[in-house]
Amino acid sequence: MIENLSKVEYASLLYDFYGELLDENKKEIMNLYHEDNLSLAEIAEDLGQSRQGVHYTLKKAEKSLEKYEERLGLVRKYLENLRKYEQVERIAEKYRKDETLDEGVRQDILVLTDMIKDLME
Repeated sequence: MIENLSKVEYASLLYDFYGELLDENKKEIMNLYHEDNLSLAEIAEDLGQSRQGVHYTLKKAEKSLEKYEERLGLVRKYLENLRKYEQVERIAEKYRKDETLDEGVRQDILVLTDMIKDLME
């Protein structure tokens, strides 16, 4: 599933999971770039830095996040769980629509899928 993400999407996910582990400067630049969607030039202007300096810091921050992911694997595990949840949802949808099933069973399926969804949040 990771292979289906763009580099920017993957870096954003890494930031969501590990961003608090970065120092304040890296965190601010990552936030402005990935959350606020500012360009490198806009960030440089806002922070009074050179565009090249912002680019260097952004790449350094992304490398740090990648190292955290290599060690902890939280994003990989999250994406695996998301894929499994989507499979469960497809299967459950098939049975929720099956009019031949007992209403209680269909309700149980709904409860189970809601519980799994809660676990994913």
